[in-house]
Amino acid sequence: MEHHDEHKEQSKNKAKREARKEETNLKDDLTEKTKHGHNEAMDRDVMDHDKGKHGDHEPAHGHAGHDHHKIMIEDFKKRFWITLVLTIPILFLSPMIQDFLGYEFLLPGNKYILFALSTVVYFYGGWPFLKGFWSEVKKAAPGMMTLISMAITVAYLYSSATVFGLEGVDFFWELATLIAIMLVGHWIEMKSVLGASKALQLLVSMMPAEAHRVNGDQVEDVKLDTLKKGDIILVKPGEKVPADAIIVEGESYLNESMLTGESKPVKKSTDQKIIGGSINGNGSLKAKVEHTGKDSYLNKVITMVEEAQKSKSKMQNLSDRAAKWLTYIALGIGFGTLAVWLILGFPFVYALERMVTVMVIACPHALGLAIPLVVAISTAVSAQNGLLIRNRTAFEESRKITALLFDKTGTLTKGDFGVTRIESVNDQFSKEEVLRLASALEQSSEHPIAVGIIKKVKDDKVAIPKPENFNAITGKGVEAIVEGKEVKVVSPGYLRDENINIPEDAYSDAAETVVFVLIDGVLAGYIALADEIRPESADAIRIFKKNNIKVFMATGDNEKTAKAVSDKLGLDGYYSEVLPHQKVEIVKELESKGEFVAMTGDGVNDAPALAQANVGIAVGSGTDVAAETADIILVNSNPQDIANLILFGKATYDKMIQNLIWATGYNVVAIPLAAGVLYSTGFILGPAVGAVFMSLSTVIVAINAQLLKKKIGK
Repeated sequence: MEHHDEHKEQSKNKAKREARKEETNLKDDLTEKTKHGHNEAMDRDVMDHDKGKHGDHEPAHGHAGHDHHKIMIEDFKKRFWITLVLTIPILFLSPMIQDFLGYEFLLPGNKYILFALSTVVYFYGGWPFLKGFWSEVKKAAPGMMTLISMAITVAYLYSSATVFGLEGVDFFWELATLIAIMLVGHWIEMKSVLGASKALQLLVSMMPAEAHRVNGDQVEDVKLDTLKKGDIILVKPGEKVPADAIIVEGESYLNESMLTGESKPVKKSTDQKIIGGSINGNGSLKAKVEHTGKDSYLNKVITMVEEAQKSKSKMQNLSDRAAKWLTYIALGIGFGTLAVWLILGFPFVYALERMVTVMVIACPHALGLAIPLVVAISTAVSAQNGLLIRNRTAFEESRKITALLFDKTGTLTKGDFGVTRIESVNDQFSKEEVLRLASALEQSSEHPIAVGIIKKVKDDKVAIPKPENFNAITGKGVEAIVEGKEVKVVSPGYLRDENINIPEDAYSDAAETVVFVLIDGVLAGYIALADEIRPESADAIRIFKKNNIKVFMATGDNEKTAKAVSDKLGLDGYYSEVLPHQKVEIVKELESKGEFVAMTGDGVNDAPALAQANVGIAVGSGTDVAAETADIILVNSNPQDIANLILFGKATYDKMIQNLIWATGYNVVAIPLAAGVLYSTGFILGPAVGAVFMSLSTVIVAINAQLLKKKIGK
């Protein structure tokens, strides 16, 4: 018997280990999928890694794909460090550097040593760019890799020729520093993109690692991916529901606020559906599985993020077009410079030097990094702060928002019931005593009102007394003996039936649910509960108003509730008793008045309005339908996250503009100087200074993009 139990325990532990391993694989798959959505520039740069190659593989292959991408990052890192180590002696032995710094150290065969070291740097360090160049040529779409490859190839071939007899000065040190800077740029860029997957891994934890599958009289713990349609699962109290299913036994209140926007926990019983990801209350449930795998909530989130990473914004397209045109312009000016100086009668070596300088300076890496690096960093930082960007254009255009339409439940309010007022109507009992005695009856109940009362008692650290002879009064409330007193917690209907007068001030202007407490047959007091306003809502609305954004609320609740929330928060307007199709009409009405409208919601009923709005924001991660129609998904329901989103969208756009101005401005000034337009004044931009400027522009753009990390939440 003991051996049997031991074997059973080992099997259970093995199932748990396998479940954890599967969860790790899911996380790795998320990381891989996140990477593969990175912008086209990134995909071109990463050794011609075809972005469609692994993007759609099954989760089972996710771990291998993740390892593959990590190997690629390690490859760039290794190439960079080896190139850097070789660049140091190249710099030290270069005559141009020695002249510049005022020292002399020439080894026997100095130029051949430089040639050998630079050859290794060119072929080993430059290989990803040469391979990318070949890919662009095959596609007849010259771009950044073409220009990088042209610059390093011309510099290498010309410098090599000077070693073997051609008159002129070598560019070996420019070649080595150029390749080292390109490699570190791509390495940093790829690492930034992988950072975005961390928050996605947190989303995986929304679903449990394993499920309790019922097999006859036995209950076994199994991995989620082994569940099939028709399986019977057991959902214990307080657990997350592992899959969409239909209840076959038991009843419980389920918290679906994260999925549906419903503020109250919903009572579910036999033949009713439960949603994967929702949280079970105090009752045990047996349910038949309906949807698993690709149809599950988790998989839909993964798919959504994959699409988000593949999408491009207008700014991204602008950057790509600018880099493409700069490639054509640089090639034209480079060869044009060579021709012009030859026509003017200058030596071929001098004309070639001018051409190489133009090619080195015109390399559009600063421009190529200007937008992709900002996008990579903003995506990573956003995800780490609970903002999942599905539509980059909408994210960047969030700076234009002039009107914000909120759904109330779960966004401006908490989405669960809390105690708003406790009143005593009998001098014998204080407010605290009314709450304390009522809590004795509610502590074992699953009802949302009971949950709200118990939460208040625990927050106030009140000791809950023990009830005796507990009894439910069908449809009216509960009763029990507490400390020798007969205590009832009942509805207004019970008071009317017993001809007990309801106090005039029991109902405030706000629409609240009120329960009454009777002690020994006498009304002692009442407790009012409501879906509480989030403490963060007021601060968020202040931020919106400070940024000249009007705030409106649309809710299916009645006029009294809507007005109370609107007045308390100081909204610009509200719409009560709104049906789903009416939310769309409200959005259209605001848009017709010239407003740039953002709609925020967290339920299926908000999906049409989310699609209609200029920017659709699904909060609390929304339902799968809401997520599919939204541009941006907030993992949490905090309205301050929406304020962060809008402000961060503005900061991201500003960084993109700053980087574009710097990258294009640098080229506009530097290319003509490299070509020699100021030759008549005696000023010629040499290749050494040109290479420093090129490197400096890339570093400035990268640092400016990194500064974006400090903008979130400000």
